[in-house]
Amino acid sequence: MKSIFEQDAYTEIRNRLTNLSEDSTRQWGKMTHGQMVHHCQGPLNVILEKVDYGFKPNWLVNLLFKKSMYSDKPWRKNLPTAPKLKETQERDFVAEKANLESLLDELNSQRDREDWKPHPAFGALTKEQWGKMQYKHLDHHLNQFGV
Repeated sequence: MKSIFEQDAYTEIRNRLTNLSEDSTRQWGKMTHGQMVHHCQGPLNVILEKVDYGFKPNWLVNLLFKKSMYSDKPWRKNLPTAPKLKETQERDFVAEKANLESLLDELNSQRDREDWKPHPAFGALTKEQWGKMQYKHLDHHLNQFGV
């Protein structure tokens, strides 16, 4: 599994994001282009400690899902979304894409950092686990829109 902290993986995701447009064809799911790029900001906001979504530790979630967040096994289509990251309102694609690019660039500027705080729901994660989880989430949603 690639990590967003690897320069090649960051560059790949950044290029795919550049290629995402409102003409990109959704392959599955219900989110619009704008909703998807807004949704993708959530995990970046968590790692960068910008937004507190009110996630709480949950032993069942940890038991069932934590390892899948950063494992090599791809996520299946139409997985349920954490309610606090579910998108229901329309979002401006251009503005939200610019926000996502900015967050991604900010995370990349901190790729050498080692002292990441625990995830509010999943608890302690290594830098490697954080990086894989971020890459996997972005890869999943860019695949959702065919880029």
